[in-house]
Amino acid sequence: MGKPQGARPVDREKLKDYSSLVFGALGGAMTAAMVYLGDHLGLFREMASGEPVSSRELAERTGLHERWVREWLYQQGSAGVLEYAGDDRFSLSAEGSAVLAEESHPAFGAGMFSSFPQTIGVTTRLPEAFRTGIGLPYDAFGPEGAHGIERGFAPWFRSLLVPVALPRIEGVVPALEAGARVADIGCGGGVALLEMARAFPRSEFHGYDISVHALERAEANRGEVGVENAEFHDAAQDPLPGDASFHFVTTFDVLHDMTDPAAAMRRVRAALRDDGAWLICDIKARDGYEENVARNPMVALMYGMSVVSCMSSALSEPGGAGLGTLGLHEELAREMTKDAGFSSFETLDFGHPVNAFYVARP
Repeated sequence: MGKPQGARPVDREKLKDYSSLVFGALGGAMTAAMVYLGDHLGLFREMASGEPVSSRELAERTGLHERWVREWLYQQGSAGVLEYAGDDRFSLSAEGSAVLAEESHPAFGAGMFSSFPQTIGVTTRLPEAFRTGIGLPYDAFGPEGAHGIERGFAPWFRSLLVPVALPRIEGVVPALEAGARVADIGCGGGVALLEMARAFPRSEFHGYDISVHALERAEANRGEVGVENAEFHDAAQDPLPGDASFHFVTTFDVLHDMTDPAAAMRRVRAALRDDGAWLICDIKARDGYEENVARNPMVALMYGMSVVSCMSSALSEPGGAGLGTLGLHEELAREMTKDAGFSSFETLDFGHPVNAFYVARP
């Protein structure tokens, strides 16, 4: 075939490199799918000890078919997720165990893969969003999506929120110990709220969310924990009251997902006492594409997640703000909280690889 009229000349070496880049992304998707299976089938948990295993041994321990386990091992080994020990035996490193097998470890990340099929599946609905400008709410991912978000954030909440984060916020722990009123906006499965409720039985805790699936998870988790000082609310029907009755408010990774974050900030201000505090946790972001690319090694992942979920949620109603995953950088957060009526804004560094933390006060 002849060269199409007007086609640009192609450098063969650059073509090879570019093809490797594109198909490497497809390879990453396949690896992610295998991580999902490893988590879902309990394969990583069975390998948590670090002992090298064969496909036959792993299949016997998990009750799975050896041939399928063997191919899974080959894929995860070739991707570098597992270590090859020779003689068709594979192991999971201590670091791999922390990330993929130990759900209580702060670095645990397999939960983020637990809704991978739903995350990929929703892309079939996005062409319409590109045409209309209207995205999808988080409930578009179904119950699995809510559970995946919960598992993704729960390790940090359970290991670091109460013992590390709260003591860094002046005046909060004494207030909670004495008996305070607390709200978590966008509470999801309620793990953060329930951890605080267990630690501070004299205080009263209220979780607010608009996701039906998340609220179902929150109620189930509340039953398992057995606390009596926590309550969950459907924010669409029972919103945060603007009665200045709350001593402490938290928002964990939700502001950039909201269709109207400015209104949410004003509501938080109306709900807080004049001596209250608001803990804001959101994605570490910079002001502009170039700075995000230069300083964030996960920038491509985050822009992709924004299209699939975060920005989509933030545009799920006409006129949505559409901030997206990397849309709420520190300077914008400062400006927006000031506009909402807050006079104080400080940053806290907990060494989190993804999230930034701020405290705003009236």
